[in-house]
Amino acid sequence: MNIARHVGALDAQAVIDAACRKAQEIGVPQNVAVVDGAGHLVAFRRMDGAKFIAIDIALNKAFTAAGARKATGEIAGAAQPGAAGYGVNTQHQGRFTVLAGGLPLALPETGEVVGAIGVSSGSTAQDSDVAEAGQRAFLEGASRT
Repeated sequence: MNIARHVGALDAQAVIDAACRKAQEIGVPQNVAVVDGAGHLVAFRRMDGAKFIAIDIALNKAFTAAGARKATGEIAGAAQPGAAGYGVNTQHQGRFTVLAGGLPLALPETGEVVGAIGVSSGSTAQDSDVAEAGQRAFLEGASRT
């Protein structure tokens, strides 16, 4: 039987640590959420000074990236008026978001999405940069196992 690897507490901590290092480097305190492949919260950190209003946004970015199996920013075009996915951002009681800063965490050998990271408190470009740092840490850790 082939049992899929899941994002656990240690994976999530490494992802959050890397993301927070990047946030400190750019001088933007962040809220960072890591979820498993089903969108359930595994770990969360609110850095000192991160906007409390952005906590739910970080959680929603991670939830969306896990469920859509793609970066949240990639969904934005499809959600515009006249596009095939118009209104998708109203799904899941408003938890579905097209704001950049949510990225899937996929196994490098198979591409299977086993979790996601969501970051919010800066601009969407800053959020994306911080999420990418966390995603890189996951990929580096997954490739060593």
